[in-house]
Order: sequence, then C-alpha cells, then structure tokens
Amino acid sequence: MNAKRLLLIALLVGVLVASMFATGSSETSQSGTLDRSKYFITVATGPTSGLYYPIGGAFSSVFQNKLGYKSSAQATGASAENITLIREGRAEMAIVMSDAVAQAYQAFGAYEGKQPATELRAIMGLYPNYVQLVTTSRTGITKFTDLKGKRVGVGAPNSGVELNARMMYEAHGMTYADSKVDYLNYGEAIGQLKNNLVDAVFVTSGIPNATIMELGTTSDIVLIPIEGQGLANLKAKYPFFVEATIPADVYNTKTDVQTATVRNIMIVNANMPEEVAYDLTKGIFENIGDIQAAHATAKQHINLQNSHIGVDIPFHPGAEKYYKEMGM
Repeated sequence: MNAKRLLLIALLVGVLVASMFATGSSETSQSGTLDRSKYFITVATGPTSGLYYPIGGAFSSVFQNKLGYKSSAQATGASAENITLIREGRAEMAIVMSDAVAQAYQAFGAYEGKQPATELRAIMGLYPNYVQLVTTSRTGITKFTDLKGKRVGVGAPNSGVELNARMMYEAHGMTYADSKVDYLNYGEAIGQLKNNLVDAVFVTSGIPNATIMELGTTSDIVLIPIEGQGLANLKAKYPFFVEATIPADVYNTKTDVQTATVRNIMIVNANMPEEVAYDLTKGIFENIGDIQAAHATAKQHINLQNSHIGVDIPFHPGAEKYYKEMGM
C-alpha cells in the first residue's frame, strides 16, 4: 500500500473518531468516557392508574431512546415502596413525594425508630401533588369531620397517599379509628366508590387525575376541602404542605375547592456514580419536551426553573454539577 493511500485512510479514521467525540453517540457522554450501554436505569413510578407511571415512563424513554442507556419504568406502590427500592439498590431512580422523603431521611412519622435514609439524593423537583379527598353526592359528606363512621379508602399500606391520609386525620384531631378504613390504592378504591362499597377516597396526585375523571362519567363528584383549622394544623406541623385550590373546571365541581399540596421529587441513591447522575440530569433537560409531552401537569410544572422546588434533601453531586453549569 503506497504512502498516499495510508495517509488518506488515516485522515478518514481521524475524521470519524473526531465526529464521534464531537457529537456523542448512544454509548458515550460528552466527555467520551461514559459507556452508557453498561448501565440499566430502572425508574420506579407508581400504580398504572396515576401520573407517576406515564411521567416516569417518559423519563425512561428519554434515557433509552435519546441517551442510549438500557432503561425501563417499573409500576410500584409509589413513594414508600420507591424509597425502599432506591435504598436497596433495586431501582436507580424514583419519583416520590417530598413528605415521604422527609420522614424517611430524618426518621420521623411513618419512619419513626428506623435507620435514617441519609443515602437518598435528589435529582430534581417535579410537580405538586394535590390532596384530593373524593366522594360523590350520594354520601352527603361535605367536610372532613363527616368521615367519622364512614368507609374510607386511605391508600395502599405505607404508600405516599396513605402517609398523607394519616397526617390529614391527625390535623383534624382524628385517627383511623374514627372511620372504617380500607388500605386500597386509589385506583381500586375509586372502583369501590363507584359500587358504593366505600364512601370516600384519598387520592394524592397531580390534577386532573384520570381515575377521578372516570368516576365523573357515572357520578357527581364531590371534593372535600382541606381548610380552616385542619389546614392550619397541617401546615404548622408539616411545613412541606402548601395551600392550593383545585379549580371547579378540573372535575366540574360546583365551586373551587381548597386543599393542600406536596411536591414530588426525583431521587437516586448517593452511590450512583457522579458522571452518571450528571449525564442523566443533563439529558433530562436537553430532552425536557419529551417528558413534558407525557401529561399536562408535566408540561406545566417540570422544567429547569422548578427543579429545586420542594427539595429538602441534598442534591446528588452529579446533579449539582449540572445546575452549577446552568448558573443555579
């Protein structure tokens, strides 16, 4: 082979390599050292009836289809189960409510007496979950204290919804003993409400919630407000709750309804490699439109500007690195 041909081949190889490092590939990050194909990112979400599942699925899709990681979205019992999955290394990323994270991280409330979950780290804040205490016009329930003696779906045991329900009862000077509680996820509980097997259901999620909207096709929806002294007690003891209003046009209720919200956040384990956490965080915001397309709530709330809202635990150093690059 003559010298000119050798030179031409060398030049072509050099251009190809330079192009790969300049543009990135499905296997390498911008630094050219991270082999994304070696990592499987399981995103722990929630029941298929809620918002966690489609929104978590959108994150997983970005990781796999846009960044080149192996990834899947896992349906779970939501916040409490997701915290366990992250702590035990059975998921790499999870959507959780910030109140559940606060209790786990500081070992209070539902996590009283347990080892503090100080290995949890935040990637970003997501969107607000609205406490939606749902009944129908047939029950005659109009205020929280009307739950006394009633059959109430409080969420799957130790789920984020159920942790919320406990705090709501406490704030109103009540306990589960005041009602006949059923530990059902809200998709199942709404089904029971349709069949007159329960009288009210706690649904803590973004709005609108598909299961509540479906209920509205056969029944007149009534949302029980979280207001007055009960709301004041709640915010005083648990400051991560924020007062909010569910507009009447969301579920065609007669009036706007006052309630409380708690923020959802995305978490990982502190042992995730910094370069991976950085790469995932960067990839999320460079493909944020794909995630926002998953649901109207995602489009409204999930963005760089809201990425720190509701985050009460440390950010992962990889996420911190990206936010500092963005001047945050």
